[in-house]
Amino acid sequence: MLQIRPTCENCNKKLPFDSTEVMICTFECTFCMDCVSLLQHVCPNCGGGFEKRPIRPEHHLKKYPVSKTVIHKPVDFKKHLQELNNK
Repeated sequence: MLQIRPTCENCNKKLPFDSTEVMICTFECTFCMDCVSLLQHVCPNCGGGFEKRPIRPEHHLKKYPVSKTVIHKPVDFKKHLQELNNK
């Protein structure tokens, strides 16, 4: 089951469970669409791509709560883009 993390890992923008602005990679690294665009759609943690995070139906939140753990690891965009250009 997806963790449904509460914020963007880069900019720390709040991303509620029903946000349509959330992208995740296969490891559930969580970023807002603005940051994913800046990352050129490549996860800085695993190198994978992003997909839109599904919305957990509100009636399931009590039984299957979303994560409250904030992961905030701002990306070094210069380094990330250099690594992409070197591939």
